[in-house]
Amino acid sequence: MGHAYTLRPSIWEAVKNDFKTLFSEEVYHMWFNHLVCLEQTEDTITLGTLTDFAAGCIHTYYLDLIKQRLQLATGRDYNVIVKKNPDASAAQAAQPAPAAPQVETSRIPARRIVRAADEPARVNTTLDPRNTFDTYVVGSSNQMAHAAAMAVAQAPAQAYNPLFVSGSTGLGKTHLMHAIGHAVLTSNPHAKVVYLTTEKFTNEYVQAIKENALAQFRRRYRSVDVLLLDDIQFLSGKEGIQEEFYHTFNDLHTAGKQVVLASDRRASEIKDLEARLVSRFEWGLPTDIQAPNYETRLAILRSKAALFKYDLPGDVLEFIAKNVAKNIRTLIGALIKVASTAFLLKTGPIDVTLAEKLLQPILIEQAQSQLTIEAIQKRVSDHYELRPGDMVSKRRPANIAFPRQIAMYLARQLTKHSLQEIGAAFGGRDHGTVIHACKTVENMMEQDSSAQRSVEFLRAQLSR
Repeated sequence: MGHAYTLRPSIWEAVKNDFKTLFSEEVYHMWFNHLVCLEQTEDTITLGTLTDFAAGCIHTYYLDLIKQRLQLATGRDYNVIVKKNPDASAAQAAQPAPAAPQVETSRIPARRIVRAADEPARVNTTLDPRNTFDTYVVGSSNQMAHAAAMAVAQAPAQAYNPLFVSGSTGLGKTHLMHAIGHAVLTSNPHAKVVYLTTEKFTNEYVQAIKENALAQFRRRYRSVDVLLLDDIQFLSGKEGIQEEFYHTFNDLHTAGKQVVLASDRRASEIKDLEARLVSRFEWGLPTDIQAPNYETRLAILRSKAALFKYDLPGDVLEFIAKNVAKNIRTLIGALIKVASTAFLLKTGPIDVTLAEKLLQPILIEQAQSQLTIEAIQKRVSDHYELRPGDMVSKRRPANIAFPRQIAMYLARQLTKHSLQEIGAAFGGRDHGTVIHACKTVENMMEQDSSAQRSVEFLRAQLSR
């Protein structure tokens, strides 16, 4: 490890000042105002912020932007680490809470720290101020879950208890849980609302056992008014924590307190989850969130672009909405990457061609997770006006053999299948044939510009 020293304040402050011109006052204050340089080595800069949650969001959405800005300011490429500032608690205590902006954020409750009546230790709700019902875009894929969450927020423990929300990663389950918490606290500022992940619940339980502090742990979580527990699928196979949560759930439910659970799958599909927990999780209302359709994705992009004050052409937003369909988290990440990169590089007006270039890594990764060898074979066959059966036949005339080799090459580039799996999909050929095909295509692309254009065209089509 290189010698540790402190980044000159003027450099880091200059980088932060650049963010003020890129983002709205609300966004800057939320994510960058408290971001400080903790340490710098020859190749790594460690930044600190107020909470683990904020560190995670900055790492997900703004890390590339920070790296690029530091590179421009210093002329060096740094590895950037973002984590909770060890002195954050003291810093928060030493300064008054900042005033909320006068615009629409006046309706967004600030993140609260809630105390159990008989528990001196703090319980952090860690609610993201952005994740409210006002900022949640409703479409056909999440309409039922949104309606159920609204009902729970308006009448905790009276509408659906528990509310169990399932759906793949990045579809908005956590946003809904935070929105419920904010709405409850808006109606009743004295309510004890706690949001945490199952991993954090488990870690605190294990720590309580080590410290002989189970009584305090149980008082902390069995005395809340609303418990929002995320990633419940991680209870799978953990008998001890399942037993603990079984009693926590029973105590809260019996006392008329609201429980909201989120998982990446239905309760009945969680492996090695006790039947008594499965039945309790289904007492109230199980609801799910599906991947958003094109119209919903476009509405989300327009909403986020307005929030972040991104001035992007409509056709660019439409391109992103059409081509980034994996989940909402990836969708927003694509929006931030296009807008922030173009701003930093001073590339001028953003068009679809530039957006496609900037998003190639995301598009390729998405294609790898969604694309099948059969789809590649069909696209290549259509392009060269062949029959699909030619891809798997033993025939070897040049007008068939080379397109087949291109299909093998693209299957290797755009999917995660092994050489053996690719060979098997092309009429039972061995892995050596696939390797030879890839080398042949690479050599031909170097020697023949028309072959290169054809392969790149097919790659672009398959990556969308």
